[in-house]
Amino acid sequence: MTRTLLIPLCLIALAVSDASLAQETQTPPPTDQTQTTPPAGTDTTDSDQPAATIEEDAATPDSPAATEGDADQPAAVAEEATPDTAAPEATDDTATAAEDDQPAAVTEETTTETTQTEATDSPATEDDQPAEAAGETTTDSAATTDSAATTDQPADAAEEAAEPSAAATEDGAADAATASDDTAGTETEAEGDTPSDAVAAAPQPEVGADWPFYGGDAGATRYSPLDQINRENVAQLERVFTYHTGDLPEGEAVGMYSPETTPLKVGDDLLMCSAMNVLISVDAATGEENWRYDPGVPNEAIPYGATCRGVTLYTDPEAAEGDACATRVIEGTLDAKLVAVDAATGAPCEDFGENGTVDLWQDLGERVPGWYAVTAPPVVVRGVVVTGAQVLDGQAEDSPSGVIRAYDVRTGELAWAWDLGAPEANRDGPPEGEVYTRGTPNMWTTAVADEELGYIYLPMGNSAVDYYGSNRSEQENEYATSLVALDATTGEEVWHFQTVRHDVWDYDLGSQPSLIDFEGTPAVVLASKQGDIYVLDRATGEPLTPVDEITDLPQGDVEPDYIADSQPISTWHTLRKPPLEEKDTWGFTPIDQLWCRIKFRQANYEGYMTPPSADKPWIQYPGYNGGSDWGSVAIDTERGIMIANYNDIPNYNQLIPRERADEMGLKPIDEVESRAGAPEGAGDPQTGSPYAINVNAGWRSELTGMPCSSPPYGGIRAIDMATGETLWDRPIGTARRNGPFGIPSFLPFDIGTPNNGGSVVTAGGLVFIAAATDNLFRAIDIETGETLWSTVLPAGGQANPITYEVDGRQYVMVTAMGHHFMETPVGDEVIAWALPEE
Repeated sequence: MTRTLLIPLCLIALAVSDASLAQETQTPPPTDQTQTTPPAGTDTTDSDQPAATIEEDAATPDSPAATEGDADQPAAVAEEATPDTAAPEATDDTATAAEDDQPAAVTEETTTETTQTEATDSPATEDDQPAEAAGETTTDSAATTDSAATTDQPADAAEEAAEPSAAATEDGAADAATASDDTAGTETEAEGDTPSDAVAAAPQPEVGADWPFYGGDAGATRYSPLDQINRENVAQLERVFTYHTGDLPEGEAVGMYSPETTPLKVGDDLLMCSAMNVLISVDAATGEENWRYDPGVPNEAIPYGATCRGVTLYTDPEAAEGDACATRVIEGTLDAKLVAVDAATGAPCEDFGENGTVDLWQDLGERVPGWYAVTAPPVVVRGVVVTGAQVLDGQAEDSPSGVIRAYDVRTGELAWAWDLGAPEANRDGPPEGEVYTRGTPNMWTTAVADEELGYIYLPMGNSAVDYYGSNRSEQENEYATSLVALDATTGEEVWHFQTVRHDVWDYDLGSQPSLIDFEGTPAVVLASKQGDIYVLDRATGEPLTPVDEITDLPQGDVEPDYIADSQPISTWHTLRKPPLEEKDTWGFTPIDQLWCRIKFRQANYEGYMTPPSADKPWIQYPGYNGGSDWGSVAIDTERGIMIANYNDIPNYNQLIPRERADEMGLKPIDEVESRAGAPEGAGDPQTGSPYAINVNAGWRSELTGMPCSSPPYGGIRAIDMATGETLWDRPIGTARRNGPFGIPSFLPFDIGTPNNGGSVVTAGGLVFIAAATDNLFRAIDIETGETLWSTVLPAGGQANPITYEVDGRQYVMVTAMGHHFMETPVGDEVIAWALPEE
């Protein structure tokens, strides 16, 4: 599921008793030549509040007891098998700002013109709190056995693995070349042949001056080898330009925008999509618009939010220079289309589908706007473009299929389909008059592919009904919430690894996997919403780090014969914290803290994996926005450090018997005339099952809107890939934009807010991240966790940043477009920073 949430937060002394305020260090506010591109015919004055530049050293000590299963794991080293890109975890900084941080005022027209304006960054202040080394973390997995999650793989698949990269990043890491005996218990089954060589592997563009993939490099490590901007000079960053897409919500779309956009940079151009799928090319050095193409997506197509995380680029090796669509930009749209346009001109690629468009609603059944939408960039591998889609969760058991489809990247013709209900029969599409199997798990997030090996790795979501599973098929139970490897040429399954059995908690996989070399073995790194991080053999799916079983889990009384009594857990590393206790309840005042304590006692809660209940509420911790989501992790493959920003928030849920749900008028999307952009799960009908579901995302007090659990609610962590140990951990996000009743407190204290979006790591020793709800963009020292620079964004920065180079000058960029579920200001800004020119 793609839904996200925001909990308005306020800091009081109780919440930050361990935080210390230090003397603020302020960098001179440089003057930016800001290139803004507002819509044509509008006021060309940049009306957003200028970004504030500060030098901040805020990092809170890691709490060893707060991390489950990190200690004493065998050493391992991350090396890169594909170009390096890494995304560090988010860190919280305390900050105040003189600005009101409102998004820039622009009118909402579809064409733009470029104007030159001047913006000066005004300073913000944040607390300086050096991070402390975490040391060993304690393991909170008492009831475990030495068995692992099931993986299915071909017997000869390991021989097909790509050649490992060079040396390990740390001495002594050989102890973790493969998983220990404690990782045992995986089942090996031949499920298909080795990858087809019918389509040769294509050379892959490298990250560096360019940012050619959504995840930076082909392996989605979010690591850049650029180091012009480094720890010594990052405080001198100044804003170079601001580009306005002109895509702001109108009419029914108001309150439903969550763009989450990450541009690509190739050659001299930035290539991106807006919230409503407008494709745009911008000069990467000046911010001047080159072209735009509007596919005309209607507001009624918006699912939970208007989201377009990114686009995909493909260069045809057989095309001559100057040929139309020799390089094409491909996106999936909210109204279920694949669109391809010429990267040079923005003109539709007429040879792709029908005049540049492939209809994804084909063979899905009745067209219901908003039920089936593509919000993540597709992936090109071995000559095909592969896409899944977001299927609006919690509606009905007979929701549209979660089928994965591959199309010829040149012609748009269907190459293969992977339909869980009929993987062989529907490989070439269903028989005429029939549809792909309805209600199957979908892939709403971004896949990753190994061009050399010929595999694509799919992070799968849950079944159509999230919180009740007794009606699920055998295939749904086997593949939901799994990482699935398919042969990219044939669409046949190679292996799959399931992270949650019989998932009735909505722990679908949201994080894009990353491809690295792990002690000489090509590996795939997978982070999860429940917090566990897995490292798997890319060719076989076998765990390369310890995976155990937690047993004797509570069964509940709704599906007592169906709830899994054991679950796989990573004992190499988890972001999950210890179980909640009543003393962990929190409130802005003693009154709402008491209210929260009463609610705690009224609910079922038996720790991790407490099953759903209908007789009374149950607490789910972590909630569906816990751990790592679509922002994904970043891996510095040179230093062997993973950065993971995470959420640490519970949900307060209750199943609603069908009779009561009918009385409440809860109906699926195909039976209602309009929908509000409410958080997912808040009154979802789950038609076809005995229960609807009500989810209080973040467990917020009905009195103040504040969370009932104590802060921090979000953090950022550095993990040693050689050992799985925490190097540092700290909250990310201040209370400056959050408070009771949704009123900003403007308090500078570092409490750790919910966050959405990821990070970028660079050879300059820096982690760049926005993500948090305080609207700050930060540069953090990857080795210490200290914030070295931050700036105030004019809107929410719920997106992944990028970094690139033009004419020898390094830029860092993030989109500030806001997020309605995270309750951050909506905007349309694309902002770039660089060091002053000499």
